[in-house]
Amino acid sequence: MKRSMLLIGGGLLLLTAACTHKAEEHPDPNNFKLTSDAKLGTIITDGKGKTLYFYSMDANGQSACSGGCATNWPPYFVETPDLPAGLTATDFGTITRADGSPQSTYKGWPLYYYVKDSTKGDVKGEGVGGKWFTAKPDYSIMLAYTQLIGRDTKHYTSKYVEGDEITPYLTDAYGRTLYAFANDRLNTNKYTKSDFSNNGTWPIDSLMQQSIPSTFNTADFNKTSVFGRNQVTFKGWPLYYFGPDSAKRGNTKGVSVPTPGVWPIVNQNTVTAVP
Repeated sequence: MKRSMLLIGGGLLLLTAACTHKAEEHPDPNNFKLTSDAKLGTIITDGKGKTLYFYSMDANGQSACSGGCATNWPPYFVETPDLPAGLTATDFGTITRADGSPQSTYKGWPLYYYVKDSTKGDVKGEGVGGKWFTAKPDYSIMLAYTQLIGRDTKHYTSKYVEGDEITPYLTDAYGRTLYAFANDRLNTNKYTKSDFSNNGTWPIDSLMQQSIPSTFNTADFNKTSVFGRNQVTFKGWPLYYFGPDSAKRGNTKGVSVPTPGVWPIVNQNTVTAVP
């Protein structure tokens, strides 16, 4: 009888240990959450409520943050995302960092913590250096910083001359480059034909403003009507994609077509379009 009790007691201990271990592996039913911030709106956090961030230098989908940068902005990774309502599984992915470690992504943007966020709900990393932004599910505009490379494979500066320079520019939520057309006028599209037969080459950006990075002025964004369709404008410039960018994040091929400067990128330094 004594031996049987010992066996039963030992089995209970093993069962308790197994259950405890399993609980520790999954401390929260979701490893991503949607959290409301008074100033920023809905933001994406980890399962414990710690804020996650995008880095504008990661426009091509790979992490440009390593060494001391990664010390201040630790990469976030979960093998299998458990998501609450409001987040879509297909928006999440994984990349392999330069050191071989994995990192989770959202809409192609690698995800990070900020070391100065000491408690859940902190958003101290928002806008740091003009390049770090809270991860949000409803961005319609994001800011990228990369080398401009034209369709001719040449490197261009922000002045549209050949050379190396990291240039800021607007993208959509998935890191796809947005352009203006030099011949357009204030809130007036001079390119698109009435039958949209040339829309495949320079598709209009019709995703109306939802959320933008906090460093931008919401008044700079509006819309214009193009033969019955809405087109997003920035400082009065109608915004377009470039078809041969193939909807691939980080591509900036349009800056050299047909010659540099005809289809410029746009950023906070862009001057307002004229009537």
